[in-house]
Amino acid sequence: MRWRGRWRRGAVLTLLPLLPVLLWLTLLRPDGRPPTRLEVSLSERELDVILKGEVVRTYSIAVGMPEHPTPRGSFRTGKIDWNPSWKPPDAKWARNQRYQPAGAPANPMQGVKIYFQAPDYFIHGTNDPDSIGEAASHGCIRMDVDDATRLGRWIERQGGGVRLIIED
Repeated sequence: MRWRGRWRRGAVLTLLPLLPVLLWLTLLRPDGRPPTRLEVSLSERELDVILKGEVVRTYSIAVGMPEHPTPRGSFRTGKIDWNPSWKPPDAKWARNQRYQPAGAPANPMQGVKIYFQAPDYFIHGTNDPDSIGEAASHGCIRMDVDDATRLGRWIERQGGGVRLIIED
């Protein structure tokens, strides 16, 4: 009976130093990026869905205007609001804007709102599909409504939080 306890303890002590290596091999690619993630190229105005290290889907997007840039860096998607309403932010550019209920044609957030840097930056469907491919937003990442909905469902299937990398 005593040897079993020693054997377990010995096995744990033997495997413990290997844990970081195993995590690195299973969770990270050699370039240090997780194998499942979203990558945004601001200059290309594209969002790539990467699963197991491979690009499985590319979406055209709109990004922030020069005076309202999309933040760069590494984020994690968070809460997802389906069919969101829109409340104008407390910002100079939104002073004369009015609250827009969910689904209203004037609502700039259509279909889904995916948080990545609350309270101001989201990935969302847009009521202005002609803006896709342009630097046209106030910092958010705009998508075609069907594409944004598809992306939101994919994020949910991944557990709700996915790494998002935004680069030039």
